[in-house]
Amino acid sequence: MDPSPHRDEPADVIVIGAGPAGCSVGHHLARAGHDVLLLEKAVFPRDKVCGDGLTPRAVRELLGMGVDVEGDGWVRTRGLRVHGSGTTVEMPWPAVASCPDYGLVRTRQDLDQLLARQAVAAGARLLEGTKVTAPVLDPATGRVEGVVAERDGVRRTFRAPVLVAADGASSRLAVALGLHQRTDRPMGVAVRRYYTSPHRNRDHLEAWIDLETRDGRGRPSMPFGYGWIFPVGDGAFNVGLGTFHVGRRPDVDHRRLFRQWTARLPAAWHFDEEHATGPLRGAPLPAGLNRSPQYTRGLLLTGDAGGMINPLSGEGIDYAMESGRLAAETVARALARPTAHAREEALLRYPEAVREAYGRYFTVGRLVVRALNHPQVMRLVATHSLRRPVTQRFMFKLWANLTDPYSPDALDRVIAALQRAVPAA
Repeated sequence: MDPSPHRDEPADVIVIGAGPAGCSVGHHLARAGHDVLLLEKAVFPRDKVCGDGLTPRAVRELLGMGVDVEGDGWVRTRGLRVHGSGTTVEMPWPAVASCPDYGLVRTRQDLDQLLARQAVAAGARLLEGTKVTAPVLDPATGRVEGVVAERDGVRRTFRAPVLVAADGASSRLAVALGLHQRTDRPMGVAVRRYYTSPHRNRDHLEAWIDLETRDGRGRPSMPFGYGWIFPVGDGAFNVGLGTFHVGRRPDVDHRRLFRQWTARLPAAWHFDEEHATGPLRGAPLPAGLNRSPQYTRGLLLTGDAGGMINPLSGEGIDYAMESGRLAAETVARALARPTAHAREEALLRYPEAVREAYGRYFTVGRLVVRALNHPQVMRLVATHSLRRPVTQRFMFKLWANLTDPYSPDALDRVIAALQRAVPAA
């Protein structure tokens, strides 16, 4: 996918990382006529640890990028099937005027490569197998003016007036500028594995909310989190679980919890060693804007690099693509300004735009995560939340962040009021 030849020439914008966030930035800026250089350390196709589920919010972003979601490789979902305390409930995706009424599933190995191709088709330049090792700083101002990267054993320097970090949870570039993850924001851990299975689910995301394990002293515990079974097509399933916490990490062995949970699933579903098609892999989930500010000295943070993951659902693809679009809009406005001072003023507005988009919801999410990490509260929710239709719908809308602020729906108004009552993260 690399266009050639490549020279060490400047670009309008350098984007580090060609996942959903980086490809979104690259696509939107390139389509607006800007010279965008995407630097990706891996070579496509490449895998990423993820649940592979795409909410209607994510589908909206895919459609906005012109992605064909009708072809092969997509699994369309009608909603969520939730299991807890012996109860199973099916709920359609909440109706939101700005979103389609369906979700999708596609493996990240396929999805990320497709999005990278979409960015290149829009005009972005993509360099795969290019590992960014350090920022290049202006010695007088400390501003980022480029990056040093290695490709095929050769060090190269790339320069641009604006850079975007879309390099994931660890974000080497953000850390190099002193932007570390905050311990007062939600952090999650997820593990997942692929299986082939005769399980009949083909059109719902499935979630188990009554995970239970034992802590290091053998005491029963119910961490806040859920297990999932998502269909990825052709009889294959992404099976995984994740938990979230704020502050001190709870004593949870996620691999052991996964084994205990899958052992309780029906044996006929074949979620066992014999039918696994790959290893159990895990990843951190930095959530709730846990790295800030999202702009500093010529560098914008998007997606996981900025902690833009939903602390209730663990969903990050929709926020990655949304924040990528938001970053692209900000950068485009800045590049249109006639002076360096005016461009900087435009870029400095990006953190506030991010907070306006996600801050209040992420604060509500942080408070909910704190509450549900008390085992008694989590057990109460897992036992009773599925028994009343109103509670079911409320939890689903809140979990997926699918509410319409202009809807007459009472639950939408309640959730909107909750968000107005808290400060933005």
